[in-house]
Amino acid sequence: MKKRSPLEETLEHFRDLGVKELYLSPRGRGAASAPEAGARPKAPATPASAPLVAPKSPDVPRWATLGEMAAEVAGCERCRLCKTRKKTVFADGSPSARLMFVGEAPGADEDAQGVPFVGRAGQLLTKMIESGMGLDRAKDVYIANVLKCRPPENRNPEPDEVVQCRRYLEAQIDLVKPEVIVGLGKFAVYFLLQTEEGITRIRGRWGVYRGIPVMPTYHPSFLLRQPDRKKEAWQDLLGVLERLGLPAPGR
Repeated sequence: MKKRSPLEETLEHFRDLGVKELYLSPRGRGAASAPEAGARPKAPATPASAPLVAPKSPDVPRWATLGEMAAEVAGCERCRLCKTRKKTVFADGSPSARLMFVGEAPGADEDAQGVPFVGRAGQLLTKMIESGMGLDRAKDVYIANVLKCRPPENRNPEPDEVVQCRRYLEAQIDLVKPEVIVGLGKFAVYFLLQTEEGITRIRGRWGVYRGIPVMPTYHPSFLLRQPDRKKEAWQDLLGVLERLGLPAPGR
């Protein structure tokens, strides 16, 4: 196979991140230079009244079943996280669910058990799903993360890690075919909607991922730190129930 040049590798990196065009200008003439390799591309600001719509993602490998993909994820060595993880964390819930939750990355508890959202934040998410929405976590929802391996010390995902892992989440969504997706926190929302607007600004405002409605809301770990925001998150989940044609508990 012909070895790719550094320029070709850089262009492929930004193509995977969803960047469609790069404008290169001669240095020293006051024009902006090309983004540095590995830097996250800045998304244009979106007016508050405009719907958020993710650009078309690049083609990714297709798996026949979720089980087939889970087996590949278990042995994945596409990025540095394979050297520090204990277990890969693929998904939880029902593959036939109408509703899908997308989080950021596994934490220590998830890394130990191999299941997403089982720590303190996961316990809160379960309460939000079951007590708040009146749904069954095991039967009515499907839960996955942007990254399938825990970043050391729970640091933020690096752009190249997202690039290497994105094919798995994209394929999960394609196979599950949820009617609605809830994006939990800024990293999940950035992945789904390609926007860097703050989560406090865009939460509760519907976006679209490949034709699927996306509700951005707070990550449960944020709600543990800021419990006064739970009311806003509850309003977001009420909107999800309404979009699915389901009644809120007690109504």
